[in-house]
Amino acid sequence: MADEGKNTKSSFSPPPGKEAMSSFPKEQEAADEKPAEGAQADHPGVKESKTSLPKESPTAGEWEEEVEQVESDTESIEGDLEEQDNSEGPLEAHKRPEKVEKKISETFFYNYEDIYSCPFVTEDSGIPINLLTLKHSFGYDCTRSVNLLLMDSQTLMYIAGNQVVLLDLKTKSQSYLRSSSGGGIGFITAHPTKQYFAVGEKGKKPNLIIYDYPSLRPYRILRGGTEEAYIFGDFNDAGTLLASVGSSPDYMLTIWDWKQEKVMLRSKAFSQDVYKVTFSADNEEQLTTSGAGHIKFWKMALTFTGLKLQGALGRFGKTAVTDITGYVELPDGKVISGTEWGNLLLWEGGLIKVELCRAGHKPCHSGPISQLVLDEGELVTVGRDGFIRVWNFETIDAADSVDDTGLLEVEPMNELHVGRNVSLSFMSKVHDCGQPIWYAQDNNGAIWKLDLTFSNMTRDPECLYTFHSGRIEAMSVSPVTYLMATTALDRSVRIYDFISNSQLSEIKFKQGGTALMWAPCVVNPKGGLIAVGFEDGVVRIIEVYDPKGLPVLAGQTNTENAEINLKHVFKPHATAVTALAYERNGDVLATGSKDKTVFFFAVEDEYRPIGFICVPGPVQALQWSPPSHVKSMLLILCENGFALQAPAPLPEEQDTVSTYQIKNLPMQYFHFYSVKSRIKLEEEIALREKKKHEKEKAKLEWIKQQQEMGKEIEEEEPEEEPEEEPLPPLYVPEEPSPILCGFYSAPGKFWLSLGGYDSGFLYHCEFSSNHQDDPENRQDEPFEVIAIEDTDNNPIHQISFCTSRLLMFCGMQNGALRVYPLQDKDLSVNTLKEYWSFNVHDNDYGQIQGICSSYDDRFLITCGGDGNIFTFNILSPEDVHKELKAKIPSPRSGLEKEKAAEDIEDPNAYNIEEVKQRKEYERIMKEAEEKKNKKREQLIALRHEFLFLLQKNQELPKHMQLHREQYEMDHRIFEELERQTAQRIQLVQKELAWEHEKHLIGLQKLRNQFRDSLEFDTVVVHAIQSNHQISTYRLLAISEKYYQDKERPSWKKTVLKQAWKQAEERETVTETRHASIFEGEAEKPKTSEVRKPTTRYIESKHEQIRRIVEKSDKVKAKIMKRKAEWDELYKSKPSDDYENPKDVEAIKEAQENMGCYKLKTATNYRVPEHKHMNTEKKVMQLKSLELLIHRRKVNMNKEIMSLRDLKVSIIDEIKRLVQELKSIQGALDLSECLPLPLIPQLHPDEVPEKKFEYDSDILLKFKEEQEAKAKLQEQLEGSPSSCAFRHGFLRAPSIKEIDPMAPAAGAHPMKTASSVVTEQRKVSEIEKAEPTEMELEILMREKMKNLYLQETLIKKINALVTNFDAELRFLRHKKLKLDVQMKSADLRYITWYEELLILKNLEKHENLLQGHVNTLIREQEAMQSKLNSYLAQMEDRKCEIVKLQECEKALYANFQASLGENNEFAHFLTKVLKKKIKCMEKKEVRREADEEDENEEENDEEPTLGTDEENSGSEDEVFDDSVCPKNCNEALFQNTIQLQQKRLDIEKALTEEKKVAANLRKKYNALAKKAKVVETSLDTADRELKTFQWEKQQRLNELYVVVPLKLHQVEYLVNGEMPSDFSQALVFTNQSLEYLQKRIVDLHNEKRMQREIYKKAQEQHKQLVQDKKEMEIKIRQLEEKCNHLMMKKFGRLVDFEAVQAHSVNIRIEELEVQIMEKEYVHSQELKEWEERILDLQQQLMKLTKENTSKLQQLTQFCREKQQLETKLASLKNDLGVEFQGTRTTDIKEKARLESQLKHTARDTALLREEINLLSRKDGCLFLQPSSPQDSQAPTESFPVLTPETVTNNSPVSLKNGHG
Repeated sequence: MADEGKNTKSSFSPPPGKEAMSSFPKEQEAADEKPAEGAQADHPGVKESKTSLPKESPTAGEWEEEVEQVESDTESIEGDLEEQDNSEGPLEAHKRPEKVEKKISETFFYNYEDIYSCPFVTEDSGIPINLLTLKHSFGYDCTRSVNLLLMDSQTLMYIAGNQVVLLDLKTKSQSYLRSSSGGGIGFITAHPTKQYFAVGEKGKKPNLIIYDYPSLRPYRILRGGTEEAYIFGDFNDAGTLLASVGSSPDYMLTIWDWKQEKVMLRSKAFSQDVYKVTFSADNEEQLTTSGAGHIKFWKMALTFTGLKLQGALGRFGKTAVTDITGYVELPDGKVISGTEWGNLLLWEGGLIKVELCRAGHKPCHSGPISQLVLDEGELVTVGRDGFIRVWNFETIDAADSVDDTGLLEVEPMNELHVGRNVSLSFMSKVHDCGQPIWYAQDNNGAIWKLDLTFSNMTRDPECLYTFHSGRIEAMSVSPVTYLMATTALDRSVRIYDFISNSQLSEIKFKQGGTALMWAPCVVNPKGGLIAVGFEDGVVRIIEVYDPKGLPVLAGQTNTENAEINLKHVFKPHATAVTALAYERNGDVLATGSKDKTVFFFAVEDEYRPIGFICVPGPVQALQWSPPSHVKSMLLILCENGFALQAPAPLPEEQDTVSTYQIKNLPMQYFHFYSVKSRIKLEEEIALREKKKHEKEKAKLEWIKQQQEMGKEIEEEEPEEEPEEEPLPPLYVPEEPSPILCGFYSAPGKFWLSLGGYDSGFLYHCEFSSNHQDDPENRQDEPFEVIAIEDTDNNPIHQISFCTSRLLMFCGMQNGALRVYPLQDKDLSVNTLKEYWSFNVHDNDYGQIQGICSSYDDRFLITCGGDGNIFTFNILSPEDVHKELKAKIPSPRSGLEKEKAAEDIEDPNAYNIEEVKQRKEYERIMKEAEEKKNKKREQLIALRHEFLFLLQKNQELPKHMQLHREQYEMDHRIFEELERQTAQRIQLVQKELAWEHEKHLIGLQKLRNQFRDSLEFDTVVVHAIQSNHQISTYRLLAISEKYYQDKERPSWKKTVLKQAWKQAEERETVTETRHASIFEGEAEKPKTSEVRKPTTRYIESKHEQIRRIVEKSDKVKAKIMKRKAEWDELYKSKPSDDYENPKDVEAIKEAQENMGCYKLKTATNYRVPEHKHMNTEKKVMQLKSLELLIHRRKVNMNKEIMSLRDLKVSIIDEIKRLVQELKSIQGALDLSECLPLPLIPQLHPDEVPEKKFEYDSDILLKFKEEQEAKAKLQEQLEGSPSSCAFRHGFLRAPSIKEIDPMAPAAGAHPMKTASSVVTEQRKVSEIEKAEPTEMELEILMREKMKNLYLQETLIKKINALVTNFDAELRFLRHKKLKLDVQMKSADLRYITWYEELLILKNLEKHENLLQGHVNTLIREQEAMQSKLNSYLAQMEDRKCEIVKLQECEKALYANFQASLGENNEFAHFLTKVLKKKIKCMEKKEVRREADEEDENEEENDEEPTLGTDEENSGSEDEVFDDSVCPKNCNEALFQNTIQLQQKRLDIEKALTEEKKVAANLRKKYNALAKKAKVVETSLDTADRELKTFQWEKQQRLNELYVVVPLKLHQVEYLVNGEMPSDFSQALVFTNQSLEYLQKRIVDLHNEKRMQREIYKKAQEQHKQLVQDKKEMEIKIRQLEEKCNHLMMKKFGRLVDFEAVQAHSVNIRIEELEVQIMEKEYVHSQELKEWEERILDLQQQLMKLTKENTSKLQQLTQFCREKQQLETKLASLKNDLGVEFQGTRTTDIKEKARLESQLKHTARDTALLREEINLLSRKDGCLFLQPSSPQDSQAPTESFPVLTPETVTNNSPVSLKNGHG
C-alpha cells in the first residue's frame, strides 16, 4: 500500500520551441482586443460545454481602472513569485517599502485559450495544428486515490491523463479542460462553496489553477508551489486558504492566499511520499498531512519572526508503522486515522491514544481504510473491502485504552456492503432534491451511487459506470465498422461504439486479458470475431453480434445493443499470452507468450492446433508480412533483443501424434547489438573536427586580412595545442535493451524501437543469411539508424500506420502521441524530422499501450497504462458523422441453436442435462400458457355474447316486455289489504297522539339545540362521471363576542408615551438652565483700548517693530506649524486601549441583535420580554385562531355550495339539451341516432336539507328498507360467497331513493325514440311513392343539419359534465390541503388551550410578582427624578458659589490695586479687611464645604486666605479698626472699611450657599443609598420574575405538542432506523433551518471578510513598522549629519529654535514702545495735575492772603482791644498786673502752627522721595496709581515730563516749581 497514490518523478520536458505554459496573461492586449475579456471568455478547447458565461459590460473608465489594477497586480505577483522561488522554509509576507502592493481584482479572469497546452508542431512543417482533435474519453483512472469530484447533483468531474473530464450525469455528455503544462494533472479539489475548483498539475514547476464554476474560466494561477508535481490540495472551511503538497523531490507543503496568488507559508512536509493534506474544519490554523509510514500535525504559529508552519510528527509507539491514506480531524483537535490492517487509530497530542477494533479483536475493515468522514455527528469509514461503516462519534471521541494491548473494542452502528469485488477509495457527498447522495470511487473500475440514510426507504447501491481497472493491456478495432475491443487485467473484455461514444457490451472471465486482436475480414467477413489472450495462457475466440438479428422466442425480448458469444476456448500457453497475429490470408493464427513459445492454429470452423515453436525470449510482438511480400513470413520480436522470422507452417506437414512442437521449421535470427555508444562517439569526433576546422579557418582569414593591410607576419612558433579530453569509451549494456515494437519494411528487413539505453533511435535491421547454431552468440547490428528527437528518455512504445501508410502514429512512454507524415510511405531521416505531438495520457504511468485507426482512417484510438481510452478525429473535427451508431455485425445463421462453448475453469457453465431440462421446462410452460389463453378466449367470447343479448333485450320495444301487473293473480286482494292497513293506521295514530306530540316537541328542542346553531351542515357534492366527491365543513355559528374589536390601547404604548414626554420636559429644563448659565458666564467686561501715541518717533518705532515682528512671526510660524503638525500627528495616534467607535457600535448592535438559539428546556434559557405570555394574551391567541379557522372553513363551504349550485344549473341545462336532442333525433333514422346521454341526478347527501322534509310515505318506505336490509343481512351472514355481491346489492335501492322518476327518465328517451321510429316506419310503409330529387336534396340537408346538431349537443353535454368534474377535482385537492391545515390548527388549538389552563393556575402568583416589580420600577423612577432634581439644584448652588468666589477674588484684587506698592499701612489695612466677625460660624461652614468632592479648586484657594486670617487673628497686638491711624490716607481707610463690609456680605452669602449645597449633598447621598436599595430589590424581584417565567416555561414545555411529519422530514435516526421515542428530537421549520444554514454561510463569509480585513491590517501594520524603522534610521542619519555640521561650524551643538526665538526680543521692544506710550500718557496726566496744582496753589495763596489779612485784622483788633483793656486796667487799682508775664494763648497757637508746618514738610519730603523712586525705576517712567490720598496731596509742584527730553537711554529732566 505504500506505493498507492505514489507518483514517480516526471520525465516530461517540452520539445524545443514549444512553450509548456504561456506567459502571465497579457492584460493590456486582452483589454485592447477584447474589452470584455475579463468578464467573458469562450473556451473552444472545452468540448461540448453546456454552460454559458455571464456577460458583463463595464464602462470604459471602469475597464481602464481594472486593466491598470491587473497590470500592477501582475507585477507584484511576479515579484512575489520570484522571491518565493528563492526562499526556503517558512515564509513571511514580503515587504516592499518602495512600492505598495496592490490586490488582484475580484472580477479578474484569465483567458483559457492563453493557458491550455496545445499540440506541438515542428516549425515550417505545414502540419495542421488540428491534425487530431479529441472526440471522447472512455476510460477512468480509478487507481488514483482521489479521482472523483461532484460540483453539483448533475456534474461529475475526474482526471483523465492531461484532461479534466466534466461528465453530465443527465445527458452523459463530456466537457474537457486541458492542463496548462502538458505534464499531466496531479489532483482536483472543490471550493467549499462549489463556486471554484482547483487543478494541481504535474511537470517542471507546475501550476495550480483555480477555475470558476460553472463558467470554467481560469480564475487564479498559483505558481512556484512545488518542483515536479502536486499530489493533493484542500481548501479551508472558509475557502480563503488553499493547502497543497507536492511530490518528490521536495514534498513541499504550501499554504496559499489563492485569491491574491500569494504563498503565505511553506515547509517540507516529509521526506517520503505524502498522500493527503487537509485543514481542520474547526480550527483553520491546524493542518494534517499523512503518507507513507507517517502522519504529521501542523500548526500555523505566530513567532517573533512572523507566521510559521510548525509540524509535529505522529509517533506510533508500540503500534506497527503503517501507511495512512485516510484520516479525519475531530472538533476537539484529536485525529482518527486508518491503518493498512483495517483498525482505527485515535491520535491526541501527536501520540496514539487508543487503537480501535471490533469485538473479538476483529479489524474494523478487512483491509486498508481509505477514507474517514465526519457527517452529521457520525463517523463514516470507507474501506477497500467494499464496506462503509458508521460509528458512534461520541464513543470514539471518548475512547481510551483499558489494558496493556492498547486496543478498544467498538461496534459500528450501521454498515453498507456496496458489492462483491468492490474496493472503495473515496466518496463525495452531494444533495439532490434535498436528499444526501454519495458518489463513490471503486478501485476496481466503477462509480457508485449510494444512499447512506440507513432507513426502511434506503435505496440499494447503484453502479452508474464501469470501466477497466488499471492499465489497458490490449486494444483492437473492427475492420468493417466503428467498433473497438479492449481488455485488461481486470478480467474483462469490453466492446465500444466509438462513433456514438458508448460502451456496448462487456464479458468477464476468470483471468485478466493480456492480448487482443480483431480477426480480419478474410477470417470473418462480417467483422465480428475477436481473439483474446489471457494471463493464464488461455486464448478465447469471441464473436460480437447484434442480438436483434436473432429470432425472438415467445416471452422474450432482445434489448441489448450488442452481445458477446464465446465461440472457442483453448489454452496454448502456460503463462500470459502477449501477442496474437492472423496470417494475411486468414489461414493461420499465431499466438506468442512469455513462456518463449509461438503457437500456430489453423483457422477453420474449429481452431485446430498446428504446433508451436520455441523462441530465445519472451515474445513481445508478432507481425505477419504484408501482402506486398512474396512469402508469408512471421516477424517475432522478443523482449531480450531477439528478432526472428519464420514461415507459416503447413498443417498437413506436421506430425502431432506425440507433440505439437515444430522442429523442422526454417527460422532466421537477429540478435540486436547496441550501436548507440558508437554513434555517440562518432558524433563527438565529428564535433571536435568541426571545431578544429573552424579554428584553422578563422586563423587563415586573420592572416589574409593582415596581409591585405600590408603588415608582415612573423613566423611564430607553433602554439602547443591544449590536450583534448579523452573520447568516451564504447559502452554496451550487459543486459540487452528490450525491444518495444517493430514492423516490416521490406522482405527480410524491419525497423525496431528499443527501450533502455538504446532508446532515442529507430533501427533498420536485416536478417542475415549467416545461420549459426546458437542464436545467443550472434551480434547483429542495424544497417541504418535514424535519431528521433526528444526520445532519449522517452522511447516509442507503439507504432501504427493509417491504411494509406501516409501517417505514422507513435505512442510514447510519457503518454504523448506523435504523428509523422510519410511522403514516400517509407521511413527516412528527412521524413522523421517533422512531426505533430500531443500529450494525452498521464506523463508518469500513462505509457501508450495501443494505437489503432478506424477502418476508414477517420478516427484514431489510443489506450494507456493510466486506464484511459481516447478517440480522436483525424483531420475532421468539424465533420458531422452520418452514422449515429456503429453497425454491429449480424449473428451467424444457426447461432441461436449452437451450444455454448465450454469455458475453461468456468464453474457457472450449464451441463447438457441442465440445458435439456431447462428447454423442456420452457416448452411445457409455453404449452400450458397457450391452453390458458384458449380458455380465457372462450370465457371472453361467452361474456361478449351475454352482453350482446342484454343489449338486444334493451333494444326491444317497451310493449314487448312483460309488466309487473301481468304477474298478479287478483288485484282485489291488494285493495282489501290496503283498506285494512288504512284502518290500522288511523287506530295507531289515535293511540300514539300523545307520544307524537311529545316527540314533536323533543324534535323541536333538538332542532333548536343542534340544527339552528349550525351555520353550515355537511353537504357532499359528487362528481358526475367519477367517484370523486367533496363535502363541506359542519360549522357552528360563532358567537358575536369574537367579532368585537380586539385592538385596545396597549398599556405599554401609554407608558412609553408618558416616558417620552417626561424625557422631553427634562431635556427642555436642562437646556434652559445650561443656557442661562452660559449666558451668565458670557457676560464679561470688555477691556478698554489704549490710546495710540501720535508722535513720529513712536510711529517709526512701531514700523520697525512691525518689520521685526513680521520676520520673527514667519520664523515662529514655521516653527509653530511644524510643532502643530507634530502635535496633530501625536494627537491622531490612538492610545493603547483605544477602541474604534465603529467597532464598539458594531459589537453593541451584534449583542442587541444576536439571536438566542438555546432550547427552551435549557436551564440557562430566559424567556424574552416580547415572548412573555399571560392569560389575556393566550385567550386572544385562541380567539384569533378560532376566528381564522372559522373564516377559512366558511370560505371553503361557500365555494363548495357554489359548486353544488353549479351542478344544479348543469343538470337543468342537460335536461333542456336532452329534450332538444330528442326532438332532433325524432327527425333521424333510428340507425343514425346516437345514444342519449344520461341525465345526472342529485344525491341525497347533496341536499341534506331535504332530510328534514318528510311525509308518511317516506317514513313507511324507510321502515320497509330497514326491514329488508335486516333480512338481507341475516341471509348474508351464512353465505360467505355472497359477500362479493353485497356492495352492489346494497346500493341498488339507493338509485330509487335518489329519485323515483330516474328510471322513467332514463327509459323515456328510449320509449320516445322507439315510438318515433315505429311511426316513421308506418309512414314509410304507407307512402310508397318515391320522392323527387328536390325533396331528396331537402331531406339530405335536413338530415345533415340534424346530425350536426345532434353531435354538437352531445359534445356540449359531455363538456358540461367534464368541466364540472374538473372543477370538483380541483376544489377537492384544494380542500385536502385545507384539511391538513385545519388538523394542524386544531392540534395547535388544543395545545394552546392546555397552555391557557396552566397560565390560569399560575396567573395569581405572576400578577403578584409583576405588581411588585412595577411598584419598584415606579419607586425607582420617582427616586431617579428626585436625584436628577437634586443634581440640578446642586449644580445651581455650585454656580452661585463660583460666582461669589469670583466676586471675592475681584474684591481682593480691587483692594490690592487701591493699596498701590510700598504702602506702609498695607499690613494694617489688610488686617482690617480680613478681620473676622463670625469666626466660629465660618469655620463650621468651611468644615462642611470641605466634605464636597466637586469643589477642589475652592479648597485649594481658601486655605491661603484662612491662614492669613488665622495668623492675623493670632497676633497679640490689639488695634482699633474704627480709627484711621496717623499718616494713613483717610479715603483709603474708608475704602478698606467699605470693602470689609462687602467681604463680610460675600462671605455670609457664600456660607449660606455652602450650607444649602451641603444639605443638598446630604439629601442626595441619602436618596442615592435608598435608590441603590431599591435597585437591589428591583433586581431581586426581576430575577424572581424571570425564574418564575422560566418555571412557567418549563410547565408549558411539559405539554405534548403534536407535529405531523412526513417520513422524508424525519432525519432523527438511531442505528439507521426510526426510533419509537422522539423525546430527544427537535422539530425545526424549513424556514428556520434555511435561516440557520444561511446564517452559517453568512457568518463564514463575515468571518472570512474579517480575516481578510485582519490580514490586510496586519500586512499594513508590518509595512508601517518597517517604514517607521526606516524613517527612524533616516532621522538618526540626518541628526548625526546636522550635529556634525554644527560641530564643524559652531564647535558645539546649538538649539536653532531658541536662537531664532531669542535673536530678536520682541517682548522687550514692545515693552519699550509701551513704556513710551505710557510715559507720554503719564506726561499728559502730569501736565493736567500740574495745571490743577497751580490752580489749587493760586486758590490757596488767595485764601492764605485772605486769611492773613483777616489775621492781621484780628491782630489789629486784638491790639486795639489790648490797648483798650490797658487803658481800662489803668483805670483800676492794679493796673498792668495781667500784662506782666508771657501770654499763654499765643504760645499754644504758635506751637500748633509750628507742628503743622513740620508735618507738612515731612509729607512733602516723603512724596518727593516716592516720586523720585517711581520716576527713576529702570530708567522708565511709571505713573503713580490713583488713590484717595491724591486729593489731599500737599501743595507742592510735581516734576513735569517734556517730550523733547525723552530718549531711549537719556535721563528724565524735571523742573521743580514752588507755589
